[in-house]
Amino acid sequence: MHSTNFIKYHLKGRNESMRNFTFVGGVHPYDGKELSKDKPIVTVLPKGELVYPVSQHIGAPASPIVKKGDRVLVGQKIAEQTGFVSAPVYASVSGTVKAIEPRRVVTGDSVMSIIVENDGQYEEVPMEPAGSPESLSREQIIDCIKEAGIVGMGGAGFPTYVKLSPKEPEKIEYCIVNCAECEPYLTSDYRRMLEEPEKLIGGLKIMLRLFPHARGILAVEDNKPDCIRLLKDLTRSEEHISVKALRTKYPQGAERTLIYAVTGRQINSSMLPADVGCVVNNVDTVVAMYRAVTEGRPLMERIVTVTGDAIREPQNFRVRIGTNYRELIDAAGGFKSEPEKIVCGGPMMGFAMFDLDVPTTKTSTALLCLSRDEVSAMEPGPCINCGRCVEVCPGRVVPSRLADDAEHFDEEAFLKHNGMECCECGCCSFICPAKRPLTQEIKSMRKIQLAKRKK
Repeated sequence: MHSTNFIKYHLKGRNESMRNFTFVGGVHPYDGKELSKDKPIVTVLPKGELVYPVSQHIGAPASPIVKKGDRVLVGQKIAEQTGFVSAPVYASVSGTVKAIEPRRVVTGDSVMSIIVENDGQYEEVPMEPAGSPESLSREQIIDCIKEAGIVGMGGAGFPTYVKLSPKEPEKIEYCIVNCAECEPYLTSDYRRMLEEPEKLIGGLKIMLRLFPHARGILAVEDNKPDCIRLLKDLTRSEEHISVKALRTKYPQGAERTLIYAVTGRQINSSMLPADVGCVVNNVDTVVAMYRAVTEGRPLMERIVTVTGDAIREPQNFRVRIGTNYRELIDAAGGFKSEPEKIVCGGPMMGFAMFDLDVPTTKTSTALLCLSRDEVSAMEPGPCINCGRCVEVCPGRVVPSRLADDAEHFDEEAFLKHNGMECCECGCCSFICPAKRPLTQEIKSMRKIQLAKRKK
């Protein structure tokens, strides 16, 4: 573990009553949240076929357990878990299995998928909770979450039951709910907190039942004062739950920076949050856990923000997983101007889409449609050695140097300069006056190194 990977100042003696918590580095991009933050969640029912990729998570793909011609119901398992790090997939509509074949997903890859023709009836299989959370054992709660196919819904897609099963659960001291939503334009977590706070708090209480020595923290950026007030009011009598107002700064919601801002504890790329006594889950994931345990409902839907200056009516939609992205554009009133760039996710960590005829998945957070592609219009120049990328880097590395290492394919130097500590947040590319694609260069080399580690 390299000491240079850690932030050099400490929070020793930090006053817990102070209002804002933060980290070293970060940037303040235009957040664009005013486009959709006041739009209540609207349910969108899919019209055509639904596509369910069997790989919607980190780990082994699920294995189909239905065949062409089968009729399936809402809540029916259609693909089962195939390994420890894996997750099952459930039908979100009733209808007939049309095919099991490779289909394109948002990344452009072809992924084996189960295609279901929606019959519009939404007939459900019986769903019942295993019991009240208070009556269930730790193993029963984790099994409910595992069986429900819940994964990290902030974008990572790591199977949640694995995260909730550290080797030494008694050493977990903090269950942190990532309510920061620091990515520009995204407001789905904000709306979920305002409209369904009881489910969020209920999900956190379920997490706390798994870790007897832990405290619960709802970590919210201070640009959401209404959420902070509401959550504080609802948890006022909860001895083991507190609400922390984080300073608004990107990437406040990244796992490492969030843990540091809330607890003062530091982790690097070779560590897990559990190594410093923390478990972190985002808002939608915690609500899904609550519904799995208290209602017996598997993960079949999520909240998706559809926004951007090219969208006629930016909205937050309750979307059934497998719905075509083009249907979400239609539900938002279509385009008011032809977009130059469409991004899956937010502008900092999302990725450009070349086709809208792809399905939403468990990790779909947003669809951002911009009338101008400012990034493509930029002309990168030579590094001017200004050091701004170093100042804003939350990983405390030297992005300009790492980008050079990656560009020259110098793997030894890249690792020597702690390239794996980059969290790919995009701060360096955002701040660079020379408009160098620093994050993209570093990300490409990190991908190669991660692939080698897997081998």
